[in-house]
Amino acid sequence: MGSRLGGRIGAGDDLEVNHEINVTPFIDVMLVLLIIFMVAAPLATVDMGVDLPASTAEPQPRPDKPVFITVKPDLTLGIGEDVIPRDTLGGALETATKNNKDERIFLRADKAVSYGDLMEVMNLLRNAGYLKIALVGLDGRSAPP
Repeated sequence: MGSRLGGRIGAGDDLEVNHEINVTPFIDVMLVLLIIFMVAAPLATVDMGVDLPASTAEPQPRPDKPVFITVKPDLTLGIGEDVIPRDTLGGALETATKNNKDERIFLRADKAVSYGDLMEVMNLLRNAGYLKIALVGLDGRSAPP
């Protein structure tokens, strides 16, 4: 069995130079990636209900005199035991915290309060300059599974 390594035997043995790119492997890879993304995209969406009020985290030590803001089911606000209007929240917090903007504010809301309404109260707190906000929930560690 013989092989030819570079010698020229006949004029018809020349191979023409092909300047075209073979795109078939690229198309195959793109189709595989398309199928992977079509399968993975629906799995990436989260569409399930959550019940947020209970927590199993270890409770942090409470300060001596914490400042609680309560959002009631009728969306009225309260600091401690006092009911206050929404437009006076900043002034009432300055009085309760002695104008200490670094004090942690404990925010608790009824289950009936929507997430949007709770975010409005958090925006009011942020606009008043209080950035340390802790959400209060029930202790879920002692609740039955």
